[in-house]
Amino acid sequence: MKEISGGVCAPKGFLAGGIRCGIKESSPKNDLALVYSQKPCAAAAMFTQNKVKAACVTLTQENIAGGKIRAVIANSGNANACTGDDGMKAARRMAHLAADALSLDPKEVAVASTGVIGVAFPITKIENNIGVLKDSLRSDGQGHSDALSAIMTTDTRKKEIAVEISIDGKPVRIGAMAKGSGMIHPNMATMLCFITTDAAIEAGVLDSILRRAVKKSFNRLTVDGDTSTNDMVVIMANSEAGNRSIKSNEEGSDFKIFSDALEYVCIALARMMARDGEGATKLVTVTVTGAADEQSAETLAKSAASSNLVKTACFGADANWGRVLCALGYAKADFTPEKTDVSFKSRQGEIQVCKNGQPVSFSEETAKKILSCDEIEILISLKDGKGEASVWGCDLTYDYVKINGDYRS
Repeated sequence: MKEISGGVCAPKGFLAGGIRCGIKESSPKNDLALVYSQKPCAAAAMFTQNKVKAACVTLTQENIAGGKIRAVIANSGNANACTGDDGMKAARRMAHLAADALSLDPKEVAVASTGVIGVAFPITKIENNIGVLKDSLRSDGQGHSDALSAIMTTDTRKKEIAVEISIDGKPVRIGAMAKGSGMIHPNMATMLCFITTDAAIEAGVLDSILRRAVKKSFNRLTVDGDTSTNDMVVIMANSEAGNRSIKSNEEGSDFKIFSDALEYVCIALARMMARDGEGATKLVTVTVTGAADEQSAETLAKSAASSNLVKTACFGADANWGRVLCALGYAKADFTPEKTDVSFKSRQGEIQVCKNGQPVSFSEETAKKILSCDEIEILISLKDGKGEASVWGCDLTYDYVKINGDYRS
């Protein structure tokens, strides 16, 4: 597997574009995106687990049931959430507008929105600009970049990746873009993620592989403990690579190659989102090993990564390992505190700060150097079994409050 350029336009047969239509009048950035396959696609998606769902989520859940999504239209600046019947009508109108422009069935269109919750959706702005949006479609990296910029909100970094693998002797590509910086917590975050691939694969198998990848990536991502109303990840596969179709969920070589590649793509994007958490200065990876099983390891790692006290200690480069044990203690997973070790690690080295649940002698100066890096790891060894998992998060800073204190202005 190798990383390549082009994002969602790297796989054969996909176009993307983005424009500014003025959804958020005070912003000069692109705010409307389109990703489109020139050929029919198998498709799969996953969505927020919040009971309060945006209209676009409800509509796309309906459309993806057929497993044949071929285009995604997405906007930033307005979440179209908690907007009642008018919001659902606007979401359906978005799907119809894109479908008419591309000569598709509206059920082949996924709709995504991100932005402020509880504000009437300005569908006329999309109606007035759908032709311009269609004309913006390109098959190169610029098309990808224009679409990506249109879905970003408080993001300060682009989240994009493309890879090439070989299946059945044919080059197969996977390309992706994502947005997400705040309102992010396991069980999907405030994130939109659109993935394209030219692999030949059946929709049911694609759904199975996507669920496995999301479990080990986006559902192990946390910034601030909030799960949004709009989260979704959509993948479209148009078979243009010409490989032998992947038709089985069995762990055969083709299944494994594609599954491993998609997991790689999703983990890379999850790490990018954690690194770009609102106001964040550090990417924090919490890894638990020696848990009773993988689920226990994941639950414990999430608890430590989500703790505001752990996150603020990371911001201050304070080796306050007691906060880590505290966060493990209220997680809903069994472990043995008296056998727990904790270490901190970065490019400056590694230092153990707790052994068997008790303090060990360590240099506070060395620990501070390690924790002052922009990427740090919290390593937790439990000695209870063979389960292990990593969760990605970030530190909690003053700027997080500044960003969210006046988000609507």
